[in-house]
Amino acid sequence: MASTTWNLDTAHSEVTFKVKHLVISTVSGNFKNFSSAVSTEGDDFSTAKISFELETGSLDTGSDMRNDHLRGDDFFNAEAFPKILFTATAIRPVNGAEHEVDGQLTIRDVTKPITFKVEFGGIAKDPYGQVKAGFEVEGKIKRSEFGLSWNALTEAGGAVVSDEVKIQANVQYIKQ
Repeated sequence: MASTTWNLDTAHSEVTFKVKHLVISTVSGNFKNFSSAVSTEGDDFSTAKISFELETGSLDTGSDMRNDHLRGDDFFNAEAFPKILFTATAIRPVNGAEHEVDGQLTIRDVTKPITFKVEFGGIAKDPYGQVKAGFEVEGKIKRSEFGLSWNALTEAGGAVVSDEVKIQANVQYIKQ
């Protein structure tokens, strides 16, 4: 079967993250610059080879001071480690449109296995004749496992920033 290339439609995609602050509320952010490529056998995404790249310097939480701290050495060190990388290693169907995607996630200079939950939204042709495929992606990491271990304690002894980070992506690909 012929190989099909799918390029990310960044105008219709987003990558966000959420982390607890002071254990009482959630702070959200996103990455503005990212890219991805997928190749499949025909239109069968169960055969997909997936790579995804985020630019650490493009993160935005709505606070310049917080953004600068996250881009610094306490967290991403965007100057030394400008990219977060994900490469899929396996795709498993779970139930209908739901799948699990295993892969290797690299943040800073640490690579760890991760599994994302993925819901396949389907394939549709847009008004311009382009064939597109959509996905919702969810996962969690422990940031300390990737060298993002900065923290402080509150007066009550709780962490200022939780170790667990929730990752969500809504992505759309264009068939080439």
